[in-house]
Amino acid sequence: MSLHGNPVVEQAQLPDGREATIRVGIFEDPYVADKLLNTVTLEVSVGGELVAGMDTVLDAGQVDEARRLAARVREGLAGGELEPTVHSLEPLADSIL
Repeated sequence: MSLHGNPVVEQAQLPDGREATIRVGIFEDPYVADKLLNTVTLEVSVGGELVAGMDTVLDAGQVDEARRLAARVREGLAGGELEPTVHSLEPLADSIL
């Protein structure tokens, strides 16, 4: 199993009541076949709008690590420890949990 075609998706309710969607998966490029890509991104959308997106240090085969990253982001956003911004989330994207 890999993140190709199987992104990790989590939902979190922010302290202000808004709903956030966290996605950790292969970068989607309509011009390049998914199987040719290996860049794993962390994306957070609030109210259907992308508010933070960044590359991670993960590769497509690191599914368990992607799940842990998504869960950590979900917990941090829901608890108010993390903000749905690149600045707040980038340290997590740059590490393997």
